[in-house]
Amino acid sequence: MLEQSGDWAWGYGEHDRYVGYVRAEALQNLAEATHVVTARSALLFSEPSSRAALLAALPMGSRLSGSEEGEYLRTDKGYVALRQLASVSEKEADPAAAAERMLGTPYLWGGRGLGGVDCSGLVQVAFGMAGVPLPRDSDQQIREGVEVAGELRRGDLLFYPDHVVLMTGPDRAIHASGYWMSTVVEPLSDIVARLGEPVARRRVLP
Repeated sequence: MLEQSGDWAWGYGEHDRYVGYVRAEALQNLAEATHVVTARSALLFSEPSSRAALLAALPMGSRLSGSEEGEYLRTDKGYVALRQLASVSEKEADPAAAAERMLGTPYLWGGRGLGGVDCSGLVQVAFGMAGVPLPRDSDQQIREGVEVAGELRRGDLLFYPDHVVLMTGPDRAIHASGYWMSTVVEPLSDIVARLGEPVARRRVLP
């Protein structure tokens, strides 16, 4: 937090330095995270049971602190099924696989969570699951990695003006699309027909 005005605090996220406002009452000192949500969303219950009262839904990449009790993680806010979590020390080998779990998530400009996701938010979350911290916006992400001169492969990023797509193979890509208003996989040829040739082709992971 950089400053507070009334009920609102102005500051930035430690993971990507993105600035914005948040209600001051939502801020608190947190214990070091032990687990991370690996599912598209994970449910927080009042008790260690899927039949208990639902308290909240947590988006992929949410970091939690707690202790394992049976098939659940006990946090100070409630219980989350361990099948939807991994240890924070575990990293995804394939960012595209993380992105694919978000298929069907609605497109929302500025989104990177349950309510919706935008193109760069999808890429940031997917690579974050692989332990690769990327900036928030596509005009920042375009400077990451190295340029791809040869054949595209799974995990490569293609950039267009104000847009980024993540390759799932040599000729298909996943992206949060304002055209489809959803997170979809499309043939690269369809994307090129609609948007033109990419302005950059980047490889973040070796």
